[in-house]
Amino acid sequence: MTLERPAEYLVSLVRELCGLTGETEWVEFKVNVGKPEEVGEYISALANSAALVGKAFAYVVWGISDRDHSVVGTTFAPSVARVGNEALENWLLRLLEPRLNFRFLQVSVEGHSVIVLEIERAFLQPVRFHGQEYIRVGSYKKKLKDFPERERTLWRIFDQAPFDGQIAAERVTDDEVLRLLDYPGYFDLLKRPLPENRYGILNALSDDALVQRSDASGWNVTNLGAVLFAKRLGDFRSLGRKAMRVVQYRGNSRIETVRERVFEEGYASGFESLIDFIDGLLPSKESIEHGIRTTVTGFPKPAVRELVANALMHQDFFITGSGPMVEIFEGRLEITNPGPPLVDARRFVDSPPNSRNESLASLMRRIGICEERGSGWDKVVSQTERFQLPAPIVEEGSHYTRVVLFGHRPLSGMVRSERVQATYLHACLKYVNREYVTNSSLRERFGIEARNSARVSRLLAEAVREGVIVPHDPTAARKQMRYVPWWTKQGD
Repeated sequence: MTLERPAEYLVSLVRELCGLTGETEWVEFKVNVGKPEEVGEYISALANSAALVGKAFAYVVWGISDRDHSVVGTTFAPSVARVGNEALENWLLRLLEPRLNFRFLQVSVEGHSVIVLEIERAFLQPVRFHGQEYIRVGSYKKKLKDFPERERTLWRIFDQAPFDGQIAAERVTDDEVLRLLDYPGYFDLLKRPLPENRYGILNALSDDALVQRSDASGWNVTNLGAVLFAKRLGDFRSLGRKAMRVVQYRGNSRIETVRERVFEEGYASGFESLIDFIDGLLPSKESIEHGIRTTVTGFPKPAVRELVANALMHQDFFITGSGPMVEIFEGRLEITNPGPPLVDARRFVDSPPNSRNESLASLMRRIGICEERGSGWDKVVSQTERFQLPAPIVEEGSHYTRVVLFGHRPLSGMVRSERVQATYLHACLKYVNREYVTNSSLRERFGIEARNSARVSRLLAEAVREGVIVPHDPTAARKQMRYVPWWTKQGD
């Protein structure tokens, strides 16, 4: 749902909800508020029920007679309601797990005050209030554990519901779709002519699942459409924190910020301007070759481009409160996205493609932003070797993945772990190209002259002792020795 809704929309929504007949498991009508605990339990029950019946949102509406759905008004004022010394909304947020988006909206209908509580459907797991999960059965609120079949169905839905196809904005008009989405950018990036009328535009967006017809009237904008082509991600309440943030620091610490920018455009629409902005902040130097002056950045642009695209594409959108981030330091570049990696970070080079967000990845590939062949990390490693930079490292936690690129540093300035990592990634890259690590190939990787081959032999021995590479044929003569990554010999 977009952040702001005109009163006319809210009046129309209330009337639409009041027109529902029979028992509805995703809508509850009240006249005045009861106990605060009851509000929290309804949020849990309705969020879970909305997921169960395929609704993007559920609602509690105060000021409506539950008997005949007539508008009678309410005295409930959520903006001033408190539980003890704590505001009601903060209290509810604190006791709901996991955190989800909900908001109270006030509107006048037929001269009466009506409050609408809009509740986002549950994602990934049932919503709990005060440690207890609830569900709606008909018009009754029940504990989910007492209905095991519904609980099993709910978990199956969570397993099958990708983020891309879920709803970012519900029941928007034709004009609102065109206002919210950068549709000219969509056609431009796909190198397609812009249709002559809005019917052609909306149908093209629908064909790519960026929007879909609403069950009521108008359109639903999908997460796929909003994430890739929003004119402003903040217009979509659940996606505001998913905008890419770029921060430049002075020196190598986070103490002093030099520049910061949040890219509000959708990932596809704003990708090139994002990369250009990052590139403009990276340390660079001028060089003159054959009379031609060129600017060389401290980090290879193709590697930066791949890593930024991967951070956007592979993030876990269900982790709330955080988004992708690029941090630029004097001697390194850190790119972070929500969610742990889907494959072992040590196997990025050789692993087949595996995307959290398949529809998003597919459309980004068609646009030319990324590839789905799993070659992105290969390019990153190849670029760092070409510029003889320290090897990139991957840091991971339960809720994030961070890739660190380092600026140029001579081999003598690298610590043991950096030398070993560079040798290991060199072996991985060679292996996927059906080649082997040799003294000669590692000399080239580090820019070491042939007369210093003994130094490279010590690097190889160091990596063997660390267990990251192994001889391809342990019986080979020393000068004929070739090496492969450790995982190629598992099970031998």
